[in-house]
This record gives sequence, structure tokens and C-alpha cells, in this order.
Amino acid sequence: MTSGEVRVMRRQWWAWAVAGLVVAAAAVPLVHMWLTNPDDQRLVDLDVYRTGGQMLLEGRPVYEYVTPAPQLLPFTYPPIAAMMAVALAEMSWGTAQWVWTAGIFVALAVTVGFSFREVLRGEALRKYAPWAFAALMIACTYLMPIRDQVRFGQVDILLVALCVADCMAKRPWWPRGFLIGLATAVKLTPGVFLIYLLLTRQWRTFSMAAFTTALLTLLPFAVIPRDAADFWFWALLDPGRVGANAATTNQSIRGMLLRLYLPDPATSLIWVVVVAVVAWYGFRGARAAYQANDQLTAVALVGLMAVLLSPVAWIHHLAWVVVVLAAIVGDGRDPVRLRVAAGVWLFYVVPVPWWGVSLKAADIPGVSLVLGKIVQNGYGLGALALVWLLASWLPKRREIA
Repeated sequence: MTSGEVRVMRRQWWAWAVAGLVVAAAAVPLVHMWLTNPDDQRLVDLDVYRTGGQMLLEGRPVYEYVTPAPQLLPFTYPPIAAMMAVALAEMSWGTAQWVWTAGIFVALAVTVGFSFREVLRGEALRKYAPWAFAALMIACTYLMPIRDQVRFGQVDILLVALCVADCMAKRPWWPRGFLIGLATAVKLTPGVFLIYLLLTRQWRTFSMAAFTTALLTLLPFAVIPRDAADFWFWALLDPGRVGANAATTNQSIRGMLLRLYLPDPATSLIWVVVVAVVAWYGFRGARAAYQANDQLTAVALVGLMAVLLSPVAWIHHLAWVVVVLAAIVGDGRDPVRLRVAAGVWLFYVVPVPWWGVSLKAADIPGVSLVLGKIVQNGYGLGALALVWLLASWLPKRREIA
């Protein structure tokens, strides 16, 4: 940020304060809905995190306990996440809910700020940056993957913010790669960024990310060795612990294939082939974007890889769509890109997969089953389309513009 931009922000402090209040007011209905839910239905994933921390405090095995009925959810994250969750366990349940929910919106603000930086600092919007930022925050808040962050008390947008900040900060005050390593140690799937860093030969960043991941992975073996062994040699190998893999909410490639109900060997073979093709195409697109000095598009593509290539990717994992939208918008000067971004935004606001479930239940001969399955897989198929959009359509669009 230049000194001129800093001066402009200081003059606009009141506008930023009012914009923050506008965002908070717009989020009130969503927050009120889920934080006044029945206690046993409220922020159930946050309850999982707290339970993991509580087990450590009580000296009980982290991976053998589940949250109270009716959820009965096990702790599925690496042991370093349980160690970090001790802080949540030390809080009251009510305090933890508010602290975590506030953290979700802070992480979303970080993600929006870094991702939409180009358009917010553009000549057209610079004077109106606080209001544009507020509008973007509100629009992103009501994306279904972000709504689910608040509903379940999920960690995904925090991990997105870590990876985006690590890649997009121009002069970070932390060692670049540290935040990616932290995110990977907490939830494995951001490990796709290690592949990206290797492919783009960002050796120093890769070294820091790999070192941080390794350190935070090995540390629990020294502090809580039984739990560390339980995770890496037992819990991690049981995909059923995270829930029904064929459920509608699993929008990964594997989840979509499981809903075809083919024989298991056929499903596994098709999955390996499709994953290999998508990985080759997506990472190649990310490397090309990086070489074209379009770091944002590269990050968006790698984020989509984290969703599609994972065996299980619930709808809230698609928090990466915030970064995708920013990559499509670019500097905001191309009306075609803006219209495409608006269409993508709307697609991920409405509950498309659940429409597919309803369509299948309607039992219309010759229509419901096939069309219902396609719509049920809408977010996953949409993510595949977004990979093509970012890797192939966007570069051609830039040439035309």
C-alpha cells in the first residue's frame, strides 16, 4: 500500500466505520438464525473442535469420543488442531460461539480484502472503496458455502484467509509460506498449495510451508503421542468418520461418483482417472496464471483443487468461491467478466444441490432421476466448470479485452 493510499484511508476512516456497521447489520439475520438455533443443533462443528480441546484438558483420547447426542460427531482433524482447540474449550459455550462467529467474519474480510484488492484500488472505485468493500462483504456473506460457515461454526474460511494472505500479501511481516504450512497442518486439504509452490518453483516459500507443516505435524507426537498415533494410523484411514460420503453435501469428484452407486472397484478406478485429469488441468492452469503474473487466478484454481481432489468436500469447503469470484471480476472494467461473476455468485447463493434432491423425490418418469442427479451434483459440477473458466476462458478473455 502506497503512502497516498494510506492517507486516503485515514481520511475515509468514518466511511470505513459506517461500512463495517452496514456489514454487521446485514449479517444480523444470518447470525441470529443460527446462534438462536436449539442448543443441540447450534454450531455443531464448533462443538466438535471444543470437544477435542476438552478431551486433551481431561486427559482422554481425542479420537475415541464424540460430541453429545443427537449429533455424536467425532473429532476428525489432525492432533495439532485439537491442541489449538484447547483455547476454545477454556471458554464457555456461549462465549466460544460469539468469538468463533466474529472470527469467521474477520477471516471473510481478510479474504475479500486481498482477493478484490485490484478492483477496490482501481480508479473507478478508490473513492468509494469502503462502500464497495461493504457491498462485496454482504454479497459474499450470503453465498451458501459462507452461510454454512456460520451455520456449523466451520473453520474453512479461516484456512482460505491464511492461504490467500500468504500468497497475495505484497510485503508480509511473517515468513511467506508459514500460513500455508499452518493451514495444511490444521486441515490437510490446503496441502495442494505445496504442490502449487513446487510447480511454480517458489522454493523459499515451499521450504517454509513444508517446514511449518512438518513441525506442527510432529509436535503432537512429543506432546500427545497416543492421540497423534491414533489420528495418523487409524482415524485418518477411516473416511466414514467424517459422515456419509455419498450424502448430497459431499460435492467432491468422489462424492459425485459415489452417488452413481456403481460397484466400488469401478467407482475407485473412475475416481483415480478423473482426479488425475482434473489435477493435471487445474495445476497446469495455476502455473500458467502464476507465470502470467496473475497470482489471484492461480490461488483460485488451487483452492478449487483442494475441493475437487479431496475424497470428501462438504458444501462449506467451497468457501474458495469468494476467491474465484474475485479472479473473474479482475479489475472490474470488463462488463462480460462482471456478468459472468454475477451468474456464478447467484449459482452459489441458491441451494442448487437440494433442488436436485427435491427433483429426484418428485419421481417424474424419464426426468427426475437423471436430471435430479445432475442438479444434486450442481456445486461440484459448477466447480469443475469454474476450473475451465479460470484456466482457459479467462486468459482468452484478457486477450480480447
